[in-house]
Amino acid sequence: MPLLQFDVIQGRSEAELRALLDAAHRAVLTAFKVPERDRYQIVHENKAYQMVFQDTGLGFTRSDNLVMVRVFTSPRSEAQKTLFMAELARELQENCGVEGKDLMISFITNEKGDWSFADGEAQYLTGKL
Repeated sequence: MPLLQFDVIQGRSEAELRALLDAAHRAVLTAFKVPERDRYQIVHENKAYQMVFQDTGLGFTRSDNLVMVRVFTSPRSEAQKTLFMAELARELQENCGVEGKDLMISFITNEKGDWSFADGEAQYLTGKL
């Protein structure tokens, strides 16, 4: 169960944001092989001056089409993470016009016992999941 948080510069339409979320979900399904309804996504829209993303010395320039994605997930293999990153980049470029240099991804790993999906119950620990 990954939770994806997106930070973007405000100005995208509802349809553009829906396309971004749908593209990201396809990447999740491909890379992590989760059920179709295992979908948790949050979008934060920011003013341009509130997002500063440079290049860590890699020599590229980003545009205002920047998308920052944080993936909160239980442990995933390096192969799964690499596949997700590639699939997300492909999906966003093909379906949303987001160039690769405008995509930044970070994984935050936690354990199954760190999740409660409802009722204050840790469903992974109780055996419901």
